[in-house]
Amino acid sequence: MITAEQKPIDEIRKMIAPYKRILVLGCASCVAECAAGGEKETAMLASTLRMAARMNQEDVVIQEKTLERQCVKDFVILLDDILDNYDAILSLGCGAGVQAVADMYEDIPVIPALNTEFIGETKDQGLWVENCLGCGDCMLYYFGGVCPLARCSKHLLNGPCGGSKDGRCEVNPDIPCAWQLIIDRLSRFNALDRLEEIYPPKDWSKKQGKGPRKIIREDQQK
Repeated sequence: MITAEQKPIDEIRKMIAPYKRILVLGCASCVAECAAGGEKETAMLASTLRMAARMNQEDVVIQEKTLERQCVKDFVILLDDILDNYDAILSLGCGAGVQAVADMYEDIPVIPALNTEFIGETKDQGLWVENCLGCGDCMLYYFGGVCPLARCSKHLLNGPCGGSKDGRCEVNPDIPCAWQLIIDRLSRFNALDRLEEIYPPKDWSKKQGKGPRKIIREDQQK
């Protein structure tokens, strides 16, 4: 899932300062899961902004709404009938959601309330951990389900650095050594022979360098 964190209130207030009628728009998918932009967080942010406006005697209208997903057109079009009431949208979607709404409604500013962080896993309640870079060429099979690019601090593809101690990362002892995890996992599967291959540097053109990536599934198109 995509994770995000709310921007500082001072930064948000500065961005929305020119506008008098603001829709605080939440997203009930990824950013709701990481407690950054769901219905609850959207209501809390809108309330905080209204309170700050009253304290500063600012004549503004701040209302809120939460969509199921901001990155899917079928949900975003639910805004069609209400946007005439607003000068700006303050989006609590991820970067993709902000841009999707902005692309559909070019005549109204769409302002990000969140900083999009990483693709990660819900490890525990209140804990999200990065475990994927979206490289476009998944190699998890070869590394026992542990991504060395995302989880090794040095992004090593052909074995450990030799600096880890007691299974902890040399760069950050607070995290496990990704290569120790890889070796342990492949040992459990009797698949250490996969590490005898030499893996070339990543072809990052599959991730970037040719503009925004896209996926086309003709079987899913109408």
